[in-house]
Formats: sequence, C-alpha cells, structure tokens
Amino acid sequence: MHDDRFPGLRRRGFLAASGAASLGALALNGCAGPERSRTADDGRTRRGGRLRAAFAGGGASETLDPHLANLFADAARAKALFDKLADYSADLSAQPRLAEKWEPNRTLDRWQVTLRKATFHDGTPVTAKDVLHSYRRIADPKKAYRAKASLEPIDLDASRATGERSIEFVLKRPTAEFPNVLAAFGAYIVPERFTDSADFDRAPVGSGPFRFLSFAPGRSAVFRRNEAYWDGAPHLDEVEFVVANEESARVNAVLGGQIEYAHELNPTTARAHEGKGQIEIVRLRNSAMQAFCMKTDRPPFDDPRVRRAFFLIADRKELIDGALSGAGVIGNDLFGKGYEYYADGLSQREQDLDRARALLKRAGAEKLTVTLDTSAVATGFTEAAGIFRDQAKRAGVTVNVRMGSKDSYWSDILDRGTLCCYRSGAMPIESHISQRLLSDSATNATRWRHKDFDALYQQAQSTRDKSERAAVYERMQRRLYAEGGFLIWGFADWIIGTAGNVRGVEREAPANTLDWARFDKVWLA
Repeated sequence: MHDDRFPGLRRRGFLAASGAASLGALALNGCAGPERSRTADDGRTRRGGRLRAAFAGGGASETLDPHLANLFADAARAKALFDKLADYSADLSAQPRLAEKWEPNRTLDRWQVTLRKATFHDGTPVTAKDVLHSYRRIADPKKAYRAKASLEPIDLDASRATGERSIEFVLKRPTAEFPNVLAAFGAYIVPERFTDSADFDRAPVGSGPFRFLSFAPGRSAVFRRNEAYWDGAPHLDEVEFVVANEESARVNAVLGGQIEYAHELNPTTARAHEGKGQIEIVRLRNSAMQAFCMKTDRPPFDDPRVRRAFFLIADRKELIDGALSGAGVIGNDLFGKGYEYYADGLSQREQDLDRARALLKRAGAEKLTVTLDTSAVATGFTEAAGIFRDQAKRAGVTVNVRMGSKDSYWSDILDRGTLCCYRSGAMPIESHISQRLLSDSATNATRWRHKDFDALYQQAQSTRDKSERAAVYERMQRRLYAEGGFLIWGFADWIIGTAGNVRGVEREAPANTLDWARFDKVWLA
C-alpha cells in the first residue's frame, strides 16, 4: 500500500500499519493560550490552505465511528467531525460545548441539560433525541464502546427529552461531578439515524468544525471546513490526517515539507531539534502521569510501611532527567498536578534513604527483593525501571527488572505484577478516583480497596457546595499521599512538532483536553 502524493514518506515507512501508539490509560474545553499562539506574525490570522497532520494509526481496521475511538489518531479525527456536550479545559474542569448549560436538582440525582443551537453537517438540528440515541448506543451491552463505563451513572431508561433542546438525565445516585460524564472521552453526539459503524466510514455526519471528504483506513482522512460551525468556522480550508507509525517518519516528513504537524515526539528528538529553526517544538505540560504501581493487596506492599519506604527511595528529579530527558515535572504521589481539586498544600516528598531503611526494618523487610515489571510500551518505562533499581539498591532493596511484551503489558502483565511501571493521560481527579481507586473500580491497578475511602467518594459526590466537596477530595488525597499504591514520580510533557508556518497550536492544554489537536483554531501563516 502506498500513496504517490507522499513518496518520501513511503520510503521511510510512513504508511506502516504496525506499532500504533495506543491511548491505553490515557482519557478531552478550551482555554485560551498565550496571545502569540493565536495571532500570525503580522497580528492577523490567515484563512485557507490544507494542514497535514501525522499520527500513529491502527492500520486497515481504523474507523471513523467516534464511539470506537481508541488511538490518538482516532480521537483527533473524531473531534474534527463531532462534538460532545462538554469538554475539558486545561485544568481538567468540564466546560459546556454542545450543552449550553446544566442544572442539578437539590439531591444531585437529576440534571437538566439545555443544548445550544447547533446543526449537523447535513443542516439538521442537534436535538435531545440525538443525544439520548448517542448515549444509548454507547451503553449497548453487546458493544465495547470506549465511553460506556463513564456513562454508567446515568439511568438511560428513565432519562428523557423534555423539549427539542432539553434533556432530563436521571442518575442512579447523586453525582456532583456529572459534567465530567458529559465530557467523557468518546462521548460524542451523532445523528439519531446513525447506528452501524459502517455508516460512519461511508459518509459520517457530525456537528464538528470539519465535514467529511474522504477516508482510507490506515492511510489518510481529509476533512473540509464547516462554514456553519456553531463555534466559528475553522481558518483552514482542509485538514488531512495521515498515518505514520514510526516517530522518525513523522519527524522526517516535517523536515521534508510533506506534513506540517507531527504528533507524539520523544524527549530525545525534541531536545535535538528545539531551537534549531527547522521544527517548532510544542510541549504540552502535565499531560502524562508517570508512576510505579504497587499492589496493596499482596506482599510486600500489603504493608503500608513498605509503600512509604518506596515513596522515600525515589529520587524524582533523577527519574525525570534520566527517563524523560528532563521533559516533565516531578510528582508528589498524587494524580493530577495542576488540575482542579489537586491537593497542592502537601509538602513535596524528597528522597530519604535513612527513613526508608528504618521503615523497612520495622516492617521486617530489611533485605527485600522485588520484581519490577516494565516494557517498551511507553516512553521512559524501561529507563525509569533501571534508574529506580539503582536507587533502591542504595536503600538495601534488590529490584529485579523484568521486561515484558508491549502487546500484553496493559492487558496482562500490569494485572499479574506486584510492582509495575504505569502511565496515565489527563483526566479529572474525580475520574481518576472513580475509575482506579474505589473497591469496585474496573481498572484498580493498585488493588486499593477501602470501604471508608469509597464512602468519602460518595460523600463528595453528594455535596453541592464546591468548596466543601474540595475539602473531601483533599482528605482522600492525604490518605493516598500517606499510604496509597501509586508512587507518582513525575508528569511528562506531551511533545508535538510543527512546521514553521503553523500558528494557533495551543501550548497550555494537556493531551486529551479539548485544545489538544484542535485544528479548527489553527492556521498556516
């Protein structure tokens, strides 16, 4: 398979259909960035042109069904064609999109959502029936749609349209953070008549900033400006998403003038090109949590003293510098640094090998040996494992690093291991808690199961006052800081490379927020 429009890309393996980068644990409103990212060199935006953006893809199995989006390429194409009711700003708070407003009842178990006036690409209005159809499609028990778990709080049988542009969502329990459900990854609104995935691949119709032109799975997709877009027509005439699974192919394509936007560069590449004038390096800060995952239900990490000792073994700056080439900031064993509700009042944890040894001695684990599972499945995993092994040795702990397959790491190795490398993309802190830290969470990688902790989450979700709710979240985070199972050593930058004529790329939005890969606000100077 090849494309004669991009001969140089073909020679570099540009259209390879293997090695796609999965979103994996990674989870998408707009927040205006610096003025320099919103204006051209002469202070004016430019209209017209086609921007070519390269992502790792999924081969011939790719689809434009937004409810099946799993790869970054899928997500970028979906947000160009479709909209959600809400989306995440840079601090991961939910902001209205297709929803104009929302209002809960007193007990937080019914929410009235009012839609803004928006139309699909065929000119038909976006209605409450389309919203309910979309959510019921996602919730189909026979399908594996990505947003299914996120929509679980909604009783879709009881929820109803109360007008053409108004919906009453009935919830199974009080949910103060219900707007996060509306903003969930993959929760796109599609027309009521679209039911089968094949419908989307032939001629998808959404309400997003671009209209469908063409799609060749594993190769490219071309979309054209939607002049009637409710949030303002894009500056570009067209955007083309092309597939390049190898990072070197994406970089070489920018250097060769064959594309203007290269997604997902590694820190070493960024450092080599930054400031050289050939590629503009864009760093999206706080995009990926980097951690070691300790299983709290099995030895030796069922003893909280051992977990606290491991917190104190980590030299976080050394991990950032060595595993991420400095492309990140240190973590403090809590998810969501800089996000809404983050407990930033806790003291920054530093390496303290003497205290670590004392804790291990009290736990009867002075000559502890553990296996650390890692893999080349994510940037920095293998490097971080080696660095931590050497740090632990200085505390008298033997860490045996075990390399695993990229194909089975997330599905099998992470589940079986006792100590594992871990990564997560951006999501609200509330979502991180509900999806990973409750007794019944489906992806509870640390096996953190405490009924009193679950009760605090329910208390937070039943609390209308935001400041009071924040206080509950802080209590939960203090508990995790003291004895949780995630040793969160850093937050990595997500790195993008662009040609010198690209303007309007948001520089303050973590990956998976609305302004990541948001091409309706980009233009060519």
